[in-house]
Amino acid sequence: MNIKDLFINFFISKGHKQIPSAPVVPENDPSVLFNTAGMQPLIPYLMGEPHPYGTRLCDYQKCIRTNDLDAIGDTTHHTFFEMLGNWSLGDYFKDESISWSFEFLTEHLNIPVERLAVTVFAGNDLIPFDEVSYNKWLSLGIKKERIAKTVEDNFWIAGASGPCGPDTEIFYFRSNDEIPENFDPEDERWVEIWNNVFMQYFKDEAGNVTELPKKNVDTGMGVERVTAILESVNDNYKSSIWSDVIDLISNISNLPYEGNEESMRIIADHIRTAVFISADPAGIKPSNTDQGYILRRLIRRAIRHAKKLNIDINSNWEEQIARLLISKYKKYYSELDSNEVVVLEVLKN
Repeated sequence: MNIKDLFINFFISKGHKQIPSAPVVPENDPSVLFNTAGMQPLIPYLMGEPHPYGTRLCDYQKCIRTNDLDAIGDTTHHTFFEMLGNWSLGDYFKDESISWSFEFLTEHLNIPVERLAVTVFAGNDLIPFDEVSYNKWLSLGIKKERIAKTVEDNFWIAGASGPCGPDTEIFYFRSNDEIPENFDPEDERWVEIWNNVFMQYFKDEAGNVTELPKKNVDTGMGVERVTAILESVNDNYKSSIWSDVIDLISNISNLPYEGNEESMRIIADHIRTAVFISADPAGIKPSNTDQGYILRRLIRRAIRHAKKLNIDINSNWEEQIARLLISKYKKYYSELDSNEVVVLEVLKN
């Protein structure tokens, strides 16, 4: 079963309602070009507006981030990615959130406890140490040597003021080395896989922090990263999410993946993102401004790397890749099916 289905079924069993993925182009938030995280479309509800689906929500959200475009081509970065999330809007809090994350990872994804470690908020002048999360992890069997207390990385606020709070991040030891007894979050073999944010405070413009009357939980877990971990590959593009796309690019170019990794990763990533942008109900077309500029840049960059692999640019190479991607995702995102003609036209042009 696909990890998205596993995740949704698990949280539905815990009383959550699945909400549909929001479009990649935000409908009423001009401050950003794309939805960059699962919580972004939910900001009004995290601020107190009642959600039509209730107080326990879960989803998989299409996200696009282009701030690290230059990193694309390595083993872990993507411009488009899917984020799994579950939310409590003034309903359950730290105890249930941490228990369910642990249960999902260890019992449903069968991740061994000894490969897990966590960080919790150490506390600062304004906000105390997150003792509740710390004790909860201990009670679940995470040893104290595997719980790191940090300040910088374990506090979440969107901007300078607003709802905020401590978070606890869950890490997986992604290496064949012997697992160290003590967890060091700076050790790159430990990869963050899930973040649970506990919005329990409000910080005003003057910097004063008060307790929120209704506390929220916001979690996020990246599909691509977790899939690579579960399939024991150290290169996301060797996971089942990408392997057929890479094989197709390899066939089109008559070249092996080994030795041509960077160009093949960039083509795979950029065509996937271009497919999702051009299928979006916002009707984005390549242009000189905003989302259209990003779309144009992605397509041009894919073409540049196709030329590096000696792919005939006048063949239907991009259509073959786009059709494969559409067939992989249309079960989850119906707009890919209904706007397939538009997507292929944008890429062809």
